[in-house]
Amino acid sequence: MVFKTIGNKSNPVILFFHAMGVIGESGMPVAEKMKEKYYCIMPTSTVYCPGQRYQSKRDEIQQIVRFLENHGIKEIELAVASSIGADLAIAFLTETKITVKHVFFDGGQFAQIRKATRRIMVPFLYIVTKSLYWSKGKTLKRIMWCDDDKIKPYFIEAGKNLTYGNLRRQLADSLEDKPFPELSEELQKHTFWEFGSIEEHFKYRNAVMQTYIHGNFPVFEGFNHMQYQIRDSEGFARMLETIIETGRLPNPVVKKGGRNGY
Repeated sequence: MVFKTIGNKSNPVILFFHAMGVIGESGMPVAEKMKEKYYCIMPTSTVYCPGQRYQSKRDEIQQIVRFLENHGIKEIELAVASSIGADLAIAFLTETKITVKHVFFDGGQFAQIRKATRRIMVPFLYIVTKSLYWSKGKTLKRIMWCDDDKIKPYFIEAGKNLTYGNLRRQLADSLEDKPFPELSEELQKHTFWEFGSIEEHFKYRNAVMQTYIHGNFPVFEGFNHMQYQIRDSEGFARMLETIIETGRLPNPVVKKGGRNGY
């Protein structure tokens, strides 16, 4: 993995888990807004690192843990996981002893897909991701709702570095057709599973609500997949700070859904 950081190492830590098809620095627009108060860590999955071989989800977690331990980090103030980053983040939460105080899933990819289907998905996702590099980002609008210049470079870099083998190995142990891992009641109370009301991943909301009954499940009305994070990194950062400071979301952001009336 490759790790990018920003902020003072003595400040509380925010750990980012990036979406599919981008590198870890895709969290930088938000991290830039939080660097005065927090130390932001943005790992890039081995899948998108040049010359590196993806081994397994467990290996990815071990790499993150080693980085944290080598830097003397024993507590995470907030973990932010976007899209398929949620799959790795939920494994991190259940397989490590490092304390995580708050969690925010932005449009978490909580699909449970059979092994054969995941295998079939590989060539399609490979071509889609590589096309972003080959076209210098011109195909992004065909894949996502946006082609914003501030997010496009992270897609292009990921497409440049992606190999077919790494993607195949990643999907072999991601989005597995298994029950969701258990989380403690206390951590659930400090975890937010957010979805935009018009995004495709909204369909996973009921499944996570039924599993993590003590959690928070806000809906961003009228928003598409990760739209708030991409279009308004300042507002998204302030929202995350509110979660850290109060354990709640600012009401003007969230229109309905979730625990305690959110």
